[in-house]
Amino acid sequence: MSLEATYTAQLMQFVQDHLKEDPAQLLLQQKVIPGLDLKTAATQIALRQRARQKLPTWVVHPQLIFPPRLSLEQCSSERTAIYKASLVQGKTLLDLTGGFGVDTVYLGEKMERVTYVERQEELVALARRNLPYFLTSQHCTFLQRDSLEFLRETPEIYDLLYVDPARRGEGNQKLHRLRDLEPDLVSNWALLQQKARTILVKASPMLDITEACRELPGITQVHVLGVKNEVRELVLLADGSGKPLRIVAVEMREEETLTFSFSPESEALAEPTFACPGKYLIVPYAALLKAGAFKSFSVEQGLAKLHPHTHVYTSDRYPNAVPGRVFEVLEEIRLDKKALKKRYPEGKVHVISKNHPLKAEALKRKCRLRDGGTEFLIAATAVDGKPRVWRCRMV
Repeated sequence: MSLEATYTAQLMQFVQDHLKEDPAQLLLQQKVIPGLDLKTAATQIALRQRARQKLPTWVVHPQLIFPPRLSLEQCSSERTAIYKASLVQGKTLLDLTGGFGVDTVYLGEKMERVTYVERQEELVALARRNLPYFLTSQHCTFLQRDSLEFLRETPEIYDLLYVDPARRGEGNQKLHRLRDLEPDLVSNWALLQQKARTILVKASPMLDITEACRELPGITQVHVLGVKNEVRELVLLADGSGKPLRIVAVEMREEETLTFSFSPESEALAEPTFACPGKYLIVPYAALLKAGAFKSFSVEQGLAKLHPHTHVYTSDRYPNAVPGRVFEVLEEIRLDKKALKKRYPEGKVHVISKNHPLKAEALKRKCRLRDGGTEFLIAATAVDGKPRVWRCRMV
């Protein structure tokens, strides 16, 4: 059955009319409506609700059909897709792993021709239906093909080749090493380089950056994309320029995007200072820690480290626009149950552990604490090599 026959104007209007309602309750409460597949409508409502934070513009578009849940989970968010589009330019785009098409849309917005390749028939059909609502002035080609077979056969050299390899193995196992993915980028890297002037790769947050750059020669930029202090994806860029590698840690907040850029060479040569906590403690965002800017961050931000292996930093002055959480130090305390009980009668306090013998959860269990309140306990190894705990308030 065609998409038009299933997703009728009546069904799409029903989805819009009930977008904020519970899909399960709709199935129970609604009587049979002639000509309407209520189960399909409820599924579309549920998928849009799931994607509300990830794809806010797509969710409110009345004509889009959403894919199965797994494809929705694996696609990029609007915000990360827009960021990736800011890294590239050109006239022709080849998306080797089209999927739901979110990255295709934002990478293709400034292109003249867009080629979407995807193996799954259902996703290709959805892309043919959905993407023309966004890519209105581009010449778009949609192909249900094996991406590597297409790449071997096409004579064209594209300005931009984008690939987001499938990261699920047998039994839905999560994979992150490049050579274990589909397509295998390591074995086929030379082929990709022959067919594009610029290559952009979306990779797992678990990927080892050093190993990836060794396996894929010619990577000139690595962008670690974090959203609200959670690393969402790594982006590898090979632009053929031969420039030295730059690593960029990106933290996307609701009100701003913070970046920190460095090179592996600058990180190796950086010589941070070490000190006991001053007025403020700074805990970098997850993207910066994943990027590995432990010493560069200290030197360039003018902050001292607490210990060579403790990635918590300190300063007596307030650090403006720093890519991390800033805490005001109130006092150093001992991990004494009675003292903590007196300080926090309800046991509510947030706990952060960095290079401390006890992880945060273990520390909370030991001291009978739970997340809550306005204060933080930051446990870390100090410059003297001893584990300590500071009571703090987030600025």
